[in-house]
Amino acid sequence: MAFHQLLEQAGGMGRFQSLQIAFHCISILMVYPHILLENFTAAVPDHRCWVHNLDNDTVSANGTGIHRQDILLRISIPLDSNLRPEKCRRFLHTQWQLLHLNGTFSNMSELDTEPCVDGWVYDRSSFSSTIVTKWDLVCESQSLKSMVQFSFMAGMLLGGIIYGHLSDRFGRRLIFKWCLLQFTIADICASFSPTLLVYCLLRFWAGLCISSILTNNVLLIIEWTMPRFQALGMTVTICFASVGQMLLGGLAFVIRDWHLLQLVLTAPLFVLFLASRWLAESARWLIITNKPEKGLKELRKAAHKNGIKNAGDSLTMEVLRSTMQEELEAAKIQPPVCDLFRTPNMRRRLCLLSFVRFAILVPFYGLILHLQYLGSNIFLFQALFGIVTLPANYVALLTLNHLGRRVTQMLFMFLLGIFILAITSVPPEMQTLRVALSTLGVGFSSASVMCSCTHGNELIPTVIRATATGIITIAGNIGAALAPLLMILTVYSPHLPWITYAVFSILACLLVFFLPETRNQPLPDSIQDVEKEKKGSREAKQEDITMRVTQF
Repeated sequence: MAFHQLLEQAGGMGRFQSLQIAFHCISILMVYPHILLENFTAAVPDHRCWVHNLDNDTVSANGTGIHRQDILLRISIPLDSNLRPEKCRRFLHTQWQLLHLNGTFSNMSELDTEPCVDGWVYDRSSFSSTIVTKWDLVCESQSLKSMVQFSFMAGMLLGGIIYGHLSDRFGRRLIFKWCLLQFTIADICASFSPTLLVYCLLRFWAGLCISSILTNNVLLIIEWTMPRFQALGMTVTICFASVGQMLLGGLAFVIRDWHLLQLVLTAPLFVLFLASRWLAESARWLIITNKPEKGLKELRKAAHKNGIKNAGDSLTMEVLRSTMQEELEAAKIQPPVCDLFRTPNMRRRLCLLSFVRFAILVPFYGLILHLQYLGSNIFLFQALFGIVTLPANYVALLTLNHLGRRVTQMLFMFLLGIFILAITSVPPEMQTLRVALSTLGVGFSSASVMCSCTHGNELIPTVIRATATGIITIAGNIGAALAPLLMILTVYSPHLPWITYAVFSILACLLVFFLPETRNQPLPDSIQDVEKEKKGSREAKQEDITMRVTQF
């Protein structure tokens, strides 16, 4: 775990690290909004059945004054329980007798109706076009809308483990560039999809890559950063993800066509791909995977950009081997994936981290994927949720550095659960209070995610960090996919999904207690380091007890 000593000789936290972090932050800013894209590209506008008397251009052009739109609508579309036009049914025959009634026809439910066999008419005031209006994903086909989000989440699930393993084997930089290119091509092609099936397949492909892009951005920041600056690096990346949310809300407000919105968000990624040629590979990964010559070369480049003169004299192969002797010996044997579960401390640590990430992302996505729970202005809510995460992550950074990783996570997770429970007790009529509680809940959930990512990266050894992070990310993605499915529980009670979100958050709060503290501690580089930590902790505790007895 001596790599931080080599970083100190290469300039510590200098110009090189600042440029690298800036690139990764811009990458996160541009890529993260694609996770929430269906909030707008798959928005469901108000709709009703297409009616011949009302929507036929010829009839409308020749109509008289009596055939105003509201009158034709009254005799063509039945009313629902809220006295609004039905969205999925129409009268089988035009009900002219309804024109002569002053009030609501009491036996309207007895009139013959039929499904929207001729299609639908959509309200274009909010969106000129979405995938819902393009492929009529309403009424009997409304379940197909969830297939789009599911296909993307399924891609994230699979991509997390596949590309996580490939990142450990072939390097962070190579897999990052490959996934960025694939992601850009997939989402641009999705903008021109001729069918829903093709669109779902392309979004699956995009989801396959986005998990690796975000993970490798974080890993490259962590592995090039001094331990005391790692929490700051994580905070900055999540803040840029928050800015990405606000950017998405602003662009969606200006661009109401889903094709154009997706193109505008995706096309600039080609420029990012071309700029990635100047991205540095992780020197820590190169050294740990038994490539010390290449790792030393990257360290000297970093030292040169940091203004360290005569870096070739201070950073030599002899210095590198003496500093990281144990790590280089451990790197001669490449650990298989099963080694993650072979040793007791590593197995326990990975299981706890996976469940905590799962339990945190369930309420996080439960809040940000259900903007309609707050009201109709989803543009404002998207921007509002992005804004609140900025101060939330700053507060999280302060508490991480002052209270430690464990206490900070437990605090935010507990508050998240309390605020979600508070939302369920507020009636729908009190929209302002519900918005305020939901916004604070998003802030606490974002802070919890940031703390969980920081703590998790500091607990996993370098040699298997990408693979382990991929497994933890899969657990989190399962939680993300489960979040919208839990809304099915509203059939039994409208509060049940939100109570479930709160229970997950509070349970995660309790489990964090069993993870070790990592504040100002060097990163573990091998599985042996993880096991030594446990052994060292027991020995220190035993020595402390011996000293107390001796003093007594």
